[in-house]
Amino acid sequence: MIMKGQKISDRYQIIKSIGEGGMANVYLAYDTILDRNVAVKVLRGDLASDEKFVRRFQREALSASSLSNPNIVEVYDVGEDNGEYYIVMEYVEGKHLKNLLKKRGKLTVPEVVDIVLQITNGLSVAHDSYIIHRDIKPQNILILENGLIKITDFGIAVAINSTQLTQTNSVMGSVHYLPPEQASGKGATLQSDIYSIGILMYELLCGKLPFKGDNAVEIALKHLKEPMPSIRDEIPEIPQSVENIILKATAKNPKNRYADAREMHEDLKTCLDEARANEMKITFKYPENDYDDTKLLKTIKETKTPEKKKDETIAKQITKNDLNNENKLLIILGSIFVGLVLIVTTIFVLIPYMTKAKQLAIPDVSGMSVTKAITKLQDAGFRVADDQIEQASADIDEGDVIKTNPAAGSKRKEGFEVVLYVSIGDTQITIEDYTNQNYNEIKGKLEALGLHVFIERESIDPEDAANYESGKIMKQDVEAGSKLSVGDNITLYIPDLDNKYPDFVAEGYTLEDVQVFCEDAGLKLTYTEEESMDYEPGKVIYQSRPAGSKVVPGASLKVKIASEPTSTEPEVDPNEGLE
Repeated sequence: MIMKGQKISDRYQIIKSIGEGGMANVYLAYDTILDRNVAVKVLRGDLASDEKFVRRFQREALSASSLSNPNIVEVYDVGEDNGEYYIVMEYVEGKHLKNLLKKRGKLTVPEVVDIVLQITNGLSVAHDSYIIHRDIKPQNILILENGLIKITDFGIAVAINSTQLTQTNSVMGSVHYLPPEQASGKGATLQSDIYSIGILMYELLCGKLPFKGDNAVEIALKHLKEPMPSIRDEIPEIPQSVENIILKATAKNPKNRYADAREMHEDLKTCLDEARANEMKITFKYPENDYDDTKLLKTIKETKTPEKKKDETIAKQITKNDLNNENKLLIILGSIFVGLVLIVTTIFVLIPYMTKAKQLAIPDVSGMSVTKAITKLQDAGFRVADDQIEQASADIDEGDVIKTNPAAGSKRKEGFEVVLYVSIGDTQITIEDYTNQNYNEIKGKLEALGLHVFIERESIDPEDAANYESGKIMKQDVEAGSKLSVGDNITLYIPDLDNKYPDFVAEGYTLEDVQVFCEDAGLKLTYTEEESMDYEPGKVIYQSRPAGSKVVPGASLKVKIASEPTSTEPEVDPNEGLE
């Protein structure tokens, strides 16, 4: 049992428990070397003695540590301490999508498209490496205060080309998001993640799951047999292009689904475009009822047919010489088969094992001079990057090494390139009065100086709401004039207002008006120009987020701006008719 205050590997000091899972428990911990909070996942004590589970747990770490993407929770370290197997991950202060659904009921179409775009962006990196998440569900998707999505818990992720799980353990994901192929006892593929994303997308839009039942078997059978409910029957105003994406993602037959997350991501990017407004409902090329659910329900017993009995009678009439010839043929074929097995084993097992690079632990070089650090890393079998990253530090003398990337203690292959972070000394930062300024702008400015910035939303009395602006800082926990060092914390408080999108078109917004709105609300704006004879040049003629929908800071907004139409009238010759 991990206790509060306990240190793992004499480095990670446990602060509190933050979650429990089927395979592991998760703790908030403090990294005493790199001075930061981290999440530590520790394999449950009753499983640590099970060699099969330990291998799976270590495979999770190796799979996840190779992934680098803003939409995936980063893995820093993996190790073992007194029989405790652990993984150290980025600590993300955000809410699960499940919590957001409980609070909101359901989300708007633009919000869901933005969320799923980020999920598929992260999974594209995993799928490019043939890594399957296997457990996509709202509880494994975090949303930060600024709208950034983080995929967490590659807990049962597995590379396609690595050793597959046994048949008993092949169905491990949550049954509500379980692809038909896994429900029927087959292994997971990249397209299994796509199916789970489609179910998640339906749930976010409708506020409920498409398939429900009294038990896991009943729900699994519905995934196998029942057609996906039409989301437009629930919400008629949803564009057909969006329903098409859900239907394609949740196709029973994987041949009808997106090939991987990247293909789905590309389709999502244009689904709200005006050009796709009148899209036809999707039809599938391959049949959808290819699945046999007998593996889930019963084992079919073989019975002898009259034809089989007749074959047995004929077989008894084979002569002794025929049997001898047949035996000789079987011996020859058996020898060839054994030889092929030995060749395949050598190619796919022994050779990769013999040529596999050693996994080495990166030594701790913090506090050393750059020269000594380079020597120590090279002696340990690593290469050191020519370019170093300079960073302010209150604890490390100027010119000495603060940390490495990957972090000390991380295991990497021999010859892996390590980057050094070098101190430029303590840099005192004078805090100003940030009230009434846009929190995103100030957050970026302070983080660039090396501070940890936290954003807190504070409830406002509805009667006082008119005195506050969405996205504007109302107070801060560090007084103006105070001095902070790099790595110190500051919290900025913003009002928790129900900010909604105006009707830019009907209200005659110009591009400058929209830019001001987006700056105040912390939105990412992109715009294009389109020739129009119906609108005044410079006015908004289209917005990707519908008027009245809730503004989520960090989300993307697209608008189209009217431009002067190009003249198509033929030129008139002034001398014509004067001859």
